Formats: sequence, structure tokens, C-alpha cells
Amino acid sequence: MPNIKSAKKRVLVNEKKNERNRTLTAELRTAIKKFNSALDSNDIETAEKLLPETMSVIDSAVTKGIITKNTANNRKARLSKRLSDIKSGKKEIVIKKDNKTIAAEKRAAKVAREEAAKAEAKRIADEKKAAKEAEEEANKPKAKRASKKTDKKEAEKTETKPKRTRAKKNEE
Repeated sequence: MPNIKSAKKRVLVNEKKNERNRTLTAELRTAIKKFNSALDSNDIETAEKLLPETMSVIDSAVTKGIITKNTANNRKARLSKRLSDIKSGKKEIVIKKDNKTIAAEKRAAKVAREEAAKAEAKRIADEKKAAKEAEEEANKPKAKRASKKTDKKEAEKTETKPKRTRAKKNEE
């Protein structure tokens, strides 16, 4: 902690300037990120609208002493070149994926594979069932023919004389 009055004032002034510089730097970075995200999402119209706004934010950062003139010119040139390259077709936009998106795509692909496997298994089971039913249908007429013969024999065997009751026996 400073003891001299001017040193105390310097600390206070530096804190104020530091706060101001941080907010202006944050605005600068935000403007550049908005422009870049518009380009990354293949929204060229929005990027064209954001380019002048981003340039003015960069210029205001130069006048307020946040960045130097050469740094500002380099950044503006880089942004405008990137936009012109994408518009002319020199560079294609590669859509960046974060880890969450990649994981979600993997899960979706896994679910799709599992559903396809289940559908395939069900189709195979249905085919086997249909083949089994067709085989049973093919064997059924043969079984009926054989059963008719056996049914006649069984019917003849079962046709016996009616049972006599005690009353009938006594009458005879």
C-alpha cells in the first residue's frame, strides 16, 4: 500500500484505466467473434453487415489506446480478406464441431445402427416363421390323409355293441 499522496492517486487512476481497458478489449473481442461466427455458420449476408461495425470497433480501440494502429490494420485486413476469399470461393467454410456435437452424432448413429439391427433381426424372424408355417401347411394335407385312414380304423374299433345294463340282462 503506497504512503505518498501521488502514489495513492496513481493506484486509483490505474484501477480506473484498467477497468476501462478491459471493457473496451472485451467489446473488441466480442465484435470480432460475432463476425467470425457469422462466417463460420456460412451466413455471408450477416458477415457483410457486421464487417463495417467490426471495423469501427477496431478503429475506436485504436483511438482509445487499446491496440496500436498497425495491429488494427492487420486485424481489419485479415477479416476483410477472409470474407472476400469465402465470397469468391477461394476458401470453403469447414463447419467446426465441438465435442458435444460429435458425441451427439455418435449416439444418434449408434441408435440408428441398433434400430437397423433390430429391424433386420425381426425381418429374419418373420421370414423363418413364414417358412415354418408354409412347411406346416405343406405337411398338413399329408397328415390329413393319413389321419383319415387312422380315423376310420379307430372309428370301427370304437363302434362296439351298446353296453347292456342289468335290467336288460334280466329281461333276456
